Amino acid sequence: MTLLRNGRVPRTGMKTRRADPDQLLKQVQRGEERAGKGKLKIFLGMAPGVGKTFAMLEAARRERDSGVDVVIGFVETHGRVETAALLDGLPILPRQTLLYRDKPMEEFDVDGALRRLPERIVVDELAHTNVPGSRHAKRWQDVMELLDAGMDVWTTVNVQHLESLNDVVAQITGVRVRETLPDAVLERADDVELVDIPPDALLERLLQGKVYPIEQARSAAASFFRKGNLMALRELALRRTAERVDADVLAYRREHGIAQTWPVAEQILVCVGPRSVSTAVIRAARRIAAGLHAPWTAAFVEIPARPLAQEDRARVAQHLRLAEELGAEVVVLSGDRLSDELIAYARSHNVTRIIMGKPTHPPWRDKLFGSLVDDVVRGTREIDVLVTAGDLDSTATAPAAAARRQEPAGTY
Repeated sequence: MTLLRNGRVPRTGMKTRRADPDQLLKQVQRGEERAGKGKLKIFLGMAPGVGKTFAMLEAARRERDSGVDVVIGFVETHGRVETAALLDGLPILPRQTLLYRDKPMEEFDVDGALRRLPERIVVDELAHTNVPGSRHAKRWQDVMELLDAGMDVWTTVNVQHLESLNDVVAQITGVRVRETLPDAVLERADDVELVDIPPDALLERLLQGKVYPIEQARSAAASFFRKGNLMALRELALRRTAERVDADVLAYRREHGIAQTWPVAEQILVCVGPRSVSTAVIRAARRIAAGLHAPWTAAFVEIPARPLAQEDRARVAQHLRLAEELGAEVVVLSGDRLSDELIAYARSHNVTRIIMGKPTHPPWRDKLFGSLVDDVVRGTREIDVLVTAGDLDSTATAPAAAARRQEPAGTY
């Protein structure tokens, strides 16, 4: 379970707010960590043959033509004539030759790159495993050293090589990918460019011998390159790229103190509390998120001045576990007012829809203590608020402690 402490909410209707000091500190720290280091760009694809190396070399030629000092550190053309043609005219570093089982093997020469120290270097196949005796076990480690030395690095990788997706890819394709790299390497990238083609187009390229030799291509088409596999891998690549774009948008909004929601992609927030109605609200949120193909978060707000009874805390924990089991991210916020903390979290995370339970308490309570639903609706002009009915019978035995609390009930 992720624990978060959010910043303060602006006055209702404001377009921007003061940036969260914790977020500013993290940005400064990231800037200090990156100071003097090169930038990493990754060309990401769903499978071999989509054109990652081709796209990277085309971009490298454009950079070279515009005066950038671009050097080819290591590129594997796999015998593709069109790809090899793009290397003409580009400076290429000599490769390092190592003996492995009495056979000469060519690898990327890290020391040669450090001596040359170009402004930008192209190093293909980020997930590659180096020959034993190399400076590093993995090529992505070579790339990290280049970045530390101040060089910009362009590289390629297929989505199945991400460590977190290894089991998923094996389940989909029946093939266990042995060469993997930590997801943190992708997260470290300053730019991720998706190189995408439809599965049918890739299969056509495969059968034309443009990916592997013909005999090998036929075998691949019957196994890893089945159309269903390619469709699933393509979705993984699209989703991972979309997640990266979402993270970049959030970072930009935080850096510039932008509080107004940008509804570029659906983000669902469901409010969770100790009342039994929360289970029905959580399930409703799951259905809505699934229908919109949107990520969703379940949030509980604790009020330090009014701690919950032990029985209520147990119910909250149970509800949050249910949300996690159904695929939600779970957060626990803390503050003086429920509505303020929910609104602040929603705005800072670009939430587009807030889902709350319909109040089941008598109307006089809202007149005395205020209404959580009303406060959230009024405080989120650009965010849709959905108030949904739960199983009313399940709320008939709501805990007495919850009924006695002098705060808006809502789903709490």
